[in-house]
Formats: sequence, C-alpha cells, structure tokens
Amino acid sequence: MKITFIGAGSTIFMKNIIGDALHFEALRDATFSLMDIDAQRLGESELFVQKMIDKMQTGARVEKTTNQRQAVEGADFVVVAFQIGGYKPCTVTDFEIPKQYGLRQTIGDTLGIGGIMRGLRTVPHLWRLAADIAELCPNALMLQYVNPMAINTWALAERYPHVNQVGLCHSVQNTVEEIAHDLDLPKDEITHRVAGVNHVAFFLEIAHQGQDLYPALREGYRAGRLPKPPLLMPRCANKVRYEVMEHLGYFCTESSEHLAEYVPWFIKEGRADLIEQFSVPLDEYLLRCEDQIVGWTSQTTDLRTAEMTEILKSHEFAADIMNAIVTNTPLTVAGNLRNAGQMPQLPMGAAVEVPCLVDANGVQPSVVNDLPPQLVALMRTQINVQELVVRALCDEDVEHIYHAAMMDPHTAAELDLRQIRAMVTDLLAAHGDWVPEFARVRKAA
Repeated sequence: MKITFIGAGSTIFMKNIIGDALHFEALRDATFSLMDIDAQRLGESELFVQKMIDKMQTGARVEKTTNQRQAVEGADFVVVAFQIGGYKPCTVTDFEIPKQYGLRQTIGDTLGIGGIMRGLRTVPHLWRLAADIAELCPNALMLQYVNPMAINTWALAERYPHVNQVGLCHSVQNTVEEIAHDLDLPKDEITHRVAGVNHVAFFLEIAHQGQDLYPALREGYRAGRLPKPPLLMPRCANKVRYEVMEHLGYFCTESSEHLAEYVPWFIKEGRADLIEQFSVPLDEYLLRCEDQIVGWTSQTTDLRTAEMTEILKSHEFAADIMNAIVTNTPLTVAGNLRNAGQMPQLPMGAAVEVPCLVDANGVQPSVVNDLPPQLVALMRTQINVQELVVRALCDEDVEHIYHAAMMDPHTAAELDLRQIRAMVTDLLAAHGDWVPEFARVRKAA
C-alpha cells in the first residue's frame, strides 16, 4: 500500500490525515510518500510522521521527495493539499487590489474575486498532477482537499474524466460540531442529510435521536440565545448562517465568515452597521495566515523536540475513505463529484456535494432531488461563477475571467462593470506568471 501526500509541507493537516491512517489495521503498514516543493517543511513533516509511526509501533515507512512524479508513481491513494502562490505574494494580492476598489473580503478562497484568482492559479497544477496520476498510478484515487474545491473538481473532471477523484472538505463535520455546541448536545448523536455545492450546501435534515433540531435552532436565534460564542474560530461569531437560516429556512454547511462573502447581503459599502451586527470578520484569512506564521517557529521546535503524545483521530474523511475501499467496509461521507444526475435540479457537469457511499466499488454518490427552490436559486449563483472560471481555463478565454467576476454575487453588488474589468486586469497584471499564459497581461512596448 502506497499513500502519497502532495503538499506535505502543510504539516498539521498532513499529520491529521496520516495519523488517522495509522489507526486503521488495513493502512497502518503503508508506505507514506511525502512531497512538497519546500524542502525544509518537507523534512519537518517526515520527522513528524516517523515519530507517529514509532509511537504507534506500526510497520509503516515514510519517504520524502520534492519530485511529484516520483511521489505518485505506484500510489494507491493520492491526498492533495497545496496552495499555489502561497500567502505571499498571491493571497495578499487577492485582498489588497480589490480593497483599492472598495471590495472587501473575509476568506477569499472559494468564490468571489479571491476564489476566481485562486482557481486560475490552482487548476493548471492540478491538471499536471492528474496527468502524472493517469500515467503513473491510473487506478489511484485522488483525495482532493484544495480550494476552490468546486472549481477544481469541475475542471479536473472536464480535462481528466478518467482520473478517479473526489473533492473533500470538513465543513459538514465542523458545522455539526458547532450546532452540537450551540444546543448542548453530543455531536456523535446528531444525524443529518446535506446537499448542495461545496461551502454552499445545506442541512436538509438535522436531528437528535429522531427529533428535528430546526425548531430549537430557530427559536434560540429569535430569542437571542444563539449562536453561542464560537467553538472553532473565536474571532468569528456565527451570526451570518443563523440569519440566512431565518430567511431561507435551512442552515448552511460553511462558516459565517465564508458565507458572508458568497452572497450580496452582508458586506456593503457604507453599511458598517451590517458588519457590526453580524460580526463579519473582514480580512480574516490574512489574520489567520499571520497567526500561523507567528506560531510556526515554536511549532516546528515542538515537532523536533517534544515527546509524542497520544495520537487522536481527526474528523477528516480521507483515511476513513481509504479504509472503506481497502476493506470493503461501507461508509457514508459528503463528497464532491461531477454532477452526473445525482442532483438533477442543478446543471449537469457542475461539481456538487452529496452523501456518498464508499466501499470497494469506490465513491458512489446518492441522488438528492428535493432541494427547496430558494436553495437551488442560491446555488446557481455560485455555479455561474464556477462554470465561467472553468470555461476560461478549458477554452483559454480570458474574457470569461472577467465574466466570472461580473456574475459573482458580492462583487456585482459592490462594483459596476467598468470597475470590475479594471480590477480584474490589475489582478492579472499583479499575478504575472502565477496565472496561465493566456490570462497574463502584456505590458505595452
């Protein structure tokens, strides 16, 4: 068994996935092949994996490489978690240039102008990875954790339909944990059914011991008892999702700081009252990145010197999926796949997130055909942007990048058409070689 991790310099995330795998008898003796372009971070990740193997006394082995083809050759599973362009320069650019036009963001990794630019940077390398997988490990499953998830999943399926892939996220698990926290319930006793597009999927059903939880969520919000101070992100009060639930009837799977920038209702020029009332954390992703940078030195020291304590299993899906396939043990997860009819109310070909059965036959989506029409309408506003980015990339048509920004709900609510065109041009020029050749802005002679 060979499990490859592309982007292994994401040490903590890598630790969760590989630590989870070491808990399963069928995976605990695998070879873990770690790949990253940052040799220092890669070495630290290798050290940490070896410590986990030693602590759990398994027969696993770890290898590292900066060569992607070497890493994927012969792999059974390929976990992907990288960020093209990094925090600096690219993410900072995604925030700073739109600010000059009065367009503010919170996270900027999924939709909106930040998500569009990240998709332009990310998809070409995912295509290169898919080409390596098709050649060197054609039967492998790609477990893809990279944002913008929906754009990536859609574009992969367009160019490499025969590469076996699923897009994975932890928004469903995190939201269940937050709801359990708000309602003082054990999270493991909550059942649910979720569907939509990644980060804008909704809980169609959520219950505790057969009791529908929506009445308690609505009553608690109206009475001002909910949401409680957040469990996972202390800076980010969870008010936006409750307000959307109040008006659309259902609870979104992604956090309030994300959702605030996917819709036109919460971040508005001249409406500081909305930012305050709903605790919208502008520039939140930049603050998180700075926090991580500050903490990284002490964190790496701990990785090298600290005694390995008990390795707890995370709530990520990747290792559970690998185990389910290898052992033919049925499992249900939320998975992002090309829409081949599993969500007939949304466009065919779009990347959609539905409950999926996993066993020796792979990742198999269930059919969800009962989305309320107001949720369908909201999801279409997201799909419009995703499709135009995918078309820009597949057809090498730079105009569709501008069209995607024009159709983005938050961007269109703040800027006029000429402002949007100027902003996108400035972003493409600033990104330079980070974006594909067809999208680069040529300087006048």
